[in-house]
Amino acid sequence: MSVARGEHSEQPMVLVAQPSRFDPTRAPEGKHTLWGYCHVPNGSTVDMVARVEAQIERFAPGFRDLVLARHVMGPAALEARNPNQVGGDIGDGADTLRQLFLRPVARWRPHTTPVRGLYLCSAATPPGGGVHGMCGFYAARAALRDVFGLAT
Repeated sequence: MSVARGEHSEQPMVLVAQPSRFDPTRAPEGKHTLWGYCHVPNGSTVDMVARVEAQIERFAPGFRDLVLARHVMGPAALEARNPNQVGGDIGDGADTLRQLFLRPVARWRPHTTPVRGLYLCSAATPPGGGVHGMCGFYAARAALRDVFGLAT
């Protein structure tokens, strides 16, 4: 709720993943990578690293002692890297009822495009951001249906 009010939480909800546990090419041998983020108000310039690391440390004591390096991208850096992420928004806008069904455009099959063989599988497509992997799942189903005529 604090983010919706334009505030930065002292104890943010942090989403983390450790991709090197499943893909050893993500880190040097014997090392691991950790990817994480927290929600901040759109366009925030507040450095949340200490708060994020405090949250991880809270549930995984000793975490800070293991960090060898970090790469941080705040909202402005995310937008600079990808202009579609206005204000650093990785979820492509508000999760409103209208957007749930009509984004990115009103189409009967929202994972398809007018370009044959081109499909969308981002958070901009249903069921939207936060439902990790499902956008790609539905785009793949659309492609299999179109290319191979498979009923999915």
